[in-house]
Amino acid sequence: MGKRRAGRELLRSLSKKQKKHLREFGEEHPFYDNCYCCSLHFCFLFQSEDSDKSSAESDSETEVEQVSGYHKLLATLKTSPESESEEDESESEEAEESEAEMDSEGSQETGEAEGGEEDKNDVPEEEEGTTDTAEQMLSQEQPDGTDTSCDPRHGVIEEFTDVKHESEFSLETNFMEEESGDCNADKRDSNPFKQHMDKELEDKEIEKMSTLPKTSSQSQWPRLGQLIFSSTLEKHKTLKADKEVDVKQLHLHKPLESTWPKVNKQFLSSADKAIDSPFTPLQRELFCIMNSYRDLFYPERKALTNGEEIRHAYCLHALNHVLKANAQVLSNNAKRRDRKPGTDTDDHRDQGLTRPKVLMIVPFRECALRIVHIFISLLEVNDKKKIDVSNKKRFKGEFGSDPEEKPPNLKRPEDYEAVFAGNIDDHFRIGLAILQKSMRLYAPFYSSDIIIASPLGIRTVIGAEGEKKRDFDFLSSIEILIIDQADIYLMQNWEHVLHLMKHINLLPLDSHGVDFSRVRMPNLNNWSKYYRQTLLFSALQDPQINSVFNKHCFNYSGQVAVRNVPRTGSISHVVVQLPHVFRRLEAESVTSVIDARFQFFIDKVLPEYRDAIMSHTLIYIPSYFDYVRLRNHFKKEDLNFTHICEYTKKAAVCRARRFFLKGEKQFLLFTERFHFYKRYTIKGIRNLIFYELPTYSHFYSEICNMLKATDNGVDATWTCTVLYSKYDAQKLAAVVGIDRTAQMLQSKKNVHLFVTGEN
Repeated sequence: MGKRRAGRELLRSLSKKQKKHLREFGEEHPFYDNCYCCSLHFCFLFQSEDSDKSSAESDSETEVEQVSGYHKLLATLKTSPESESEEDESESEEAEESEAEMDSEGSQETGEAEGGEEDKNDVPEEEEGTTDTAEQMLSQEQPDGTDTSCDPRHGVIEEFTDVKHESEFSLETNFMEEESGDCNADKRDSNPFKQHMDKELEDKEIEKMSTLPKTSSQSQWPRLGQLIFSSTLEKHKTLKADKEVDVKQLHLHKPLESTWPKVNKQFLSSADKAIDSPFTPLQRELFCIMNSYRDLFYPERKALTNGEEIRHAYCLHALNHVLKANAQVLSNNAKRRDRKPGTDTDDHRDQGLTRPKVLMIVPFRECALRIVHIFISLLEVNDKKKIDVSNKKRFKGEFGSDPEEKPPNLKRPEDYEAVFAGNIDDHFRIGLAILQKSMRLYAPFYSSDIIIASPLGIRTVIGAEGEKKRDFDFLSSIEILIIDQADIYLMQNWEHVLHLMKHINLLPLDSHGVDFSRVRMPNLNNWSKYYRQTLLFSALQDPQINSVFNKHCFNYSGQVAVRNVPRTGSISHVVVQLPHVFRRLEAESVTSVIDARFQFFIDKVLPEYRDAIMSHTLIYIPSYFDYVRLRNHFKKEDLNFTHICEYTKKAAVCRARRFFLKGEKQFLLFTERFHFYKRYTIKGIRNLIFYELPTYSHFYSEICNMLKATDNGVDATWTCTVLYSKYDAQKLAAVVGIDRTAQMLQSKKNVHLFVTGEN
């Protein structure tokens, strides 16, 4: 009784926020807990996704820390659920009602790296009468041998990594099975994998790539369109698109030759099947570039149309690379085992400084789930030969989604439904080890072949300069980097992507037990980045994405970028009769355009809208920093306005929409990221101001078409003003088309271009 009484007294001493955080996360908030990172062994978490412990550190021993009052309280609540006070029950009901209200409104939050609020997934409560202690839950296992210490029903102790199958998936202690792989891979001189990885660069070539600019050439392909080939070394032969592809000529690993046509048949048209092609026209040309080990930037990936066939193509390439690399290691293991004593072993350099070879960056857990399913399908030759996948049940539980969680009345555009399908948690990472006929999920990073992670998930492992617990050695020998849906990271936090690019292919700080006699010489010379292939997929062309491809990709084989220009633009999809006025501002440089745009707006544009006649004015602002700057200026000038951004609470959003619709507020500041994550229809708009051109061109027509939700009879007063500069050429072309863009950029004066949606 004393234990229960102490627990109730401690609970009453907590603030409401502390109680809520305790119930949701099973621990004191990190802001109040000084030993948060050290006490995970004693805290019961009620969800399984958001542990910040690196999978690379999970094998190390954890020191036993003193149990805090929070953990004692939690243990009391765990062993005696019936002893909760009425006050606790009322608060729990209040929290449940709040989340139910959020779900009914159809709000779907994603993890915002800059501090935005997240919607936490509901987790099933434990059954009545449960009296498991921490030690019992740690040791409890399912009948099939699966550890349940991270199961949502039992609480998370730390980020789970599979340490049971270490020896089974070790490259050092296994040997090639004759019937399972390509034992003669090292003898096939035409193998693209061998040609790329075994080439030894000279010092003068490295110096040339580091100092000289790239030379480029253009080529027109039937499906991809205009391609730009660039390289610093000798001018490579221009790659030509293959009209027909024989799977046997692609040098795929043995199992993939038979499984790929079956897995990919869902995307094949009747014309493809007629010529017995295993690829769609798009896949054929993309894989032709991938298989040549050149860097690739494809900015036309659409989640609604070609997203899945592109995902299948790069999964085939990544898996083929891993299987070939592992087959080479296992084959050399057998040769070393059978070699005579005293034989020189320098010929068997087949590894990097660390094991991970492929890093796949994707935005949501649903993407990781689909990738793993593709891998499994590609490895299963037939229904009788199922591969052994460890921790598959856990993976489905943590990366899958419940269809019933989605509100039934949520109506959003089709592209929104395609992007935000399934589990949209954006903080995750998982290691995969693949060896012959088995796959190991949740492998520690240093025992993984493939790492799948979100930018935020990989960022929390890398850490920042000065942090004690940070690790990026596992990125030292990445041979293929795949960044899929890069445009979404612009809406999350692009700094995470830049942080990753700064820490990839660096020399590791520790040896991590590597056999240096097996390490390739380029890795020892710190030349790994010149051998890394980068595959970058995006739905749009953006200067920040282009910068990553141009400045952080050093592949000696060269780069290929798809550079098609839009002919019409999204303005053609505007259905309302609306005059569009494009006003040009002048700026001396890219860095000064931010201040120039702000000054141009407050001096030239805003005075025209101060009159009461120009009410119901929505100002669309892509950058959050510009939004804050304008909001502060509007407050300083005491203007009648309201504002909505991605961090605005739901109640405040409802109030702002109501005030704007009724005309109680003249201006509405509206951020692009809010529109990206919510896609609400804002009613009552009569005047539109695009402070900057939208990142997504189709957002322009979506916002303009919101005017049709306004009352009839006032369409003659509708206006749309767009601010642009010469540095917005790509965005401008996506909105108005390349022909109009050329005309607008040629004029050095402010250009007023009046067009309607039908033009």
